[in-house]
Amino acid sequence: MRFNVAQLLKRATGSSRRYQMREGIEGIDPGLTIREPLVGQIEMVRTADGILVRGELTTAVELQCDRCLEPFIQKVEFEIEEEFHPAIDMGTGGQPPYDEEETRIDEHHILDLTELIRQSIFLTLPMHPVCRLDCLGFCGRCGQNLNEGPCGCEEPEVDPRLETLRKLL
Repeated sequence: MRFNVAQLLKRATGSSRRYQMREGIEGIDPGLTIREPLVGQIEMVRTADGILVRGELTTAVELQCDRCLEPFIQKVEFEIEEEFHPAIDMGTGGQPPYDEEETRIDEHHILDLTELIRQSIFLTLPMHPVCRLDCLGFCGRCGQNLNEGPCGCEEPEVDPRLETLRKLL
């Protein structure tokens, strides 16, 4: 996900380029198990200070269900919008005042989207992934996965004072 943007940096403000992406990103982060290539479209627009990158991208990630601990595949769709700044000013050859490493275009005019995409995927993932909305999880007593069938444990005794609440469920 590296792009040479030297020609775009030489163009007038407002100039743009579009790219169709279809790229394998399996090793983007050790904490992510990517199951589909990154697919989508990005647009790079020359700004007064650098290049604005916008895009809509999709991929699929393998997650573990918080309720039943089974692996499942989650489709991930996200948008990116970030301005990248050159490490070297094209006009003067000097160092511009921008210090964010993740949004820097290197001295060879290579714009790298890897970190932006990695962060965007993590921000899109649910905090508590669930394989399906009606996942039953585990029995609190014996550990049986209730999605595979009932466990056979006896119903717990309910405090008689809470019996009316049980009827509501």
